[in-house]
Amino acid sequence: MQMLDIDKLKANIEATSRSDIESGRVGGIAVAVMQNGETIYQNCFSDDRLGINVSENTLFRLASMTKPVTTVTVLKLAEQGKITLDDPVYQYIPEYEHMNIGRMNGGKVEIVSQAKRHITIRHILTHTSGLGSGSVGAWVTKQLPTSQRKSLEFNAHYYAQNPLDFEPASQQAYSGSHAFDVLARVAEIASGMHFGELVKKEICNPMEMNDTVFAPSEEQWKRMVPMHDYKDGVGFITEYAKNSVFAGVPVSCCSGGTALASTLNDYKKFADMLLNYGRMGDKQIVGENMIREMIRPQLAENHLDGLENWGLGVRVITNDQRNVLPCGTFGWSGALGGHFWVDPQNRIVAIYLKNSEYDGGARSRTGKQFERDVYSALSN
Repeated sequence: MQMLDIDKLKANIEATSRSDIESGRVGGIAVAVMQNGETIYQNCFSDDRLGINVSENTLFRLASMTKPVTTVTVLKLAEQGKITLDDPVYQYIPEYEHMNIGRMNGGKVEIVSQAKRHITIRHILTHTSGLGSGSVGAWVTKQLPTSQRKSLEFNAHYYAQNPLDFEPASQQAYSGSHAFDVLARVAEIASGMHFGELVKKEICNPMEMNDTVFAPSEEQWKRMVPMHDYKDGVGFITEYAKNSVFAGVPVSCCSGGTALASTLNDYKKFADMLLNYGRMGDKQIVGENMIREMIRPQLAENHLDGLENWGLGVRVITNDQRNVLPCGTFGWSGALGGHFWVDPQNRIVAIYLKNSEYDGGARSRTGKQFERDVYSALSN
């Protein structure tokens, strides 16, 4: 294990963050780096010119950083014997027993065949289900305005009436929302609970993550970071869908792929729990064997540029020759700029939170630079 040089880490992150704020490319940031369970650097940066004021208690829209939380919730159900990871989805939602495969033709979707395999929970967790993973999924998404996605039950029914992008388990392609919404609906049926209440019961309450929510309170909305954008060399605050954590989806729909809001301090607890194989202090939030399965490369071949594989709900680094992060590191990112990883080899947890409609996702400039800032501070 290599230790981080705290002074160098601080200098790296602060130089980058201040440059990003001054240039207008970022409006507000909350960052934390932990090693061996100790927070060795934590700070917030804000663009005062835009009236943005970020603190440790500021809420950020997690976007796809919701997916690991949903994954652990589902793993809890597996641990309790309410599901198994290889259960077919139709066992819980019968509409998924006979699915079709589609392709785009002249701007419309045509059915080309019936799926030979059933979608399983594991397929969803590894983005191999074919649900909302390509041009067909994008077309399906466009036909349903976000404001109409009022519940997981409604969403799951809608997706079942439309074709898949490919035969389950024949390919791997990321599903931004469809698949994890279906997964969250499976969790509701298996548990007999509303998904938001299930996440609260199994994850947020035991970990005292009181600011991790699908439906923020009035007080929490006041602490939500403004949405940032950047065009023509100028940063500015932009209007975002009101009363929606993500993209106009109503808060009544606890989207398992995109719709949690959280704070830096809350997500630190969650990520550190993953580093410790499900343990937080004297509490075992989820069994060690479940977390080991979550962070194990699941697919036969590497994906994501040949450098990474999929665990369950997280990417796992499998080739460090062209990667800043060492092999075995896992985590994920969000479309609005959030980024986190857990490095078991060096016992590092790192979290970067921002909300911007510019430069988000797994290949964001800020996320990649944050990786470089942290690992260039490792002692030799």
